[in-house]
Formats: sequence, C-alpha cells, structure tokens
Amino acid sequence: MGNHVTPTELAREAGLERREVLSKCLELGVPVFHGRIDKSLFLASIKQSEPRANAPA
Repeated sequence: MGNHVTPTELAREAGLERREVLSKCLELGVPVFHGRIDKSLFLASIKQSEPRANAPA
C-alpha cells in the first residue's frame, strides 16, 4: 500500500475508527490533501503524542 492513504484505509491499518483518524489529524496538525493522509506522518505524530511511561517528572 502507498504512503498516502484514505482515512478508511489508515483506520483499518491503525486499528482505529475512521472518525478517530480524522479527529487525530485535526488535533495533531496532520494535513489531509485531496482526501489522503500521509501514513508515516500520521503514525509518527501519534507515537510522539503518547505520554511516556518512563519520562522524568
């Protein structure tokens, strides 16, 4: 599969609902161009936004 995918395809791969994918894009500032999302950018943004369990306080 290519790097630029539809929200439905990305939801299927990420184990999310389509609506969640679009919400995360808005929340994290991941652009949606012509109905397609950069899968690598989306997954990296999700990973970076997760709280770290071993992060110093």
